[in-house]
Amino acid sequence: MIVVWRVTERCNRSCPFCAYDRTLSRSRQDVDEQMVERFCRVLGEYRRTTGERILLSWLGGEPLLWRPVFEVSHRLRQTFQIEVSATTNGTTLHLGRVQRHILECFSELTVSVDGFAEFHEHVRGWPGGWHQLREAVQTLAQARTAMAAQLKLRANVVLMRDNLTMFADLCEALAGWGFDEITFNQLGGRDRPAFFSAHRLRRQDSQTLSAILPRLRSRLARRGVRLCGSGQYLRRIDASTHDISLAVNDCAPGESFLFVDERGRVSPCSFTSENFGLPLKAVCSVDGLLSLPGSFATARERKPAPVCNDCPSTHVFAKFAV
Repeated sequence: MIVVWRVTERCNRSCPFCAYDRTLSRSRQDVDEQMVERFCRVLGEYRRTTGERILLSWLGGEPLLWRPVFEVSHRLRQTFQIEVSATTNGTTLHLGRVQRHILECFSELTVSVDGFAEFHEHVRGWPGGWHQLREAVQTLAQARTAMAAQLKLRANVVLMRDNLTMFADLCEALAGWGFDEITFNQLGGRDRPAFFSAHRLRRQDSQTLSAILPRLRSRLARRGVRLCGSGQYLRRIDASTHDISLAVNDCAPGESFLFVDERGRVSPCSFTSENFGLPLKAVCSVDGLLSLPGSFATARERKPAPVCNDCPSTHVFAKFAV
């Protein structure tokens, strides 16, 4: 089971495509630590009962700004044998204590890198950030080797028409940083529609991406780096560029993937919290956790979520497959 938990709405960067851009006037709520502890005890009991692997992935905002993130992650790993990951903008990765905690607590770390220095620093609002990020990731990769730590390092790229032409060269550069895996998202329009309209992938961009991926994937594989993105995932991107909706009537909600937000609502994905979200405090046992798929299915049958008529959930379209 994969549980993605948005633990904070705070962020220290100003990405123009993101709803958590630090320059925006909006709520900046953190999750309640005790709520996390309670649910993780349920997850731990679920793991012991079923023997199923659980990966809990912190999301934000910028999740490494959540004060107890490493303390909680350490307990998850040591007490409950739950694997932990996070998706980060990397602004704190140069700190020695952060690297030590990551190596001690995390099974995976995903770092956002959208281009080479000029582009990445501009789009992230982070002067000098690209070089700092490169050095931090390289240092982390070297420390991982020295400690024989079981940490997967992944880079994720937000693709838009502005950076598609550099994508192949960027992947080659990221392979040299020490990443094990590279993933990509197409620029989405739900958070910042004004930016989206001017920078979204076009039809020809989707064709270009599909054309370059096979050879690029082979080159990276020879360097020991896995480039993700299944054929199904590429079809999702192509449909978006053609403004074609892809409905998903049954994604087996809650069976192998859960999303939890900073307010303590658990739902099948981040796009359906308002439609199907349930209060996490009600999930206080393994039986409660096992009942979620049925609860979500019943809610969907009663009143389908409009977003499911054009599903944007990357995991549903096998983003991490090849």
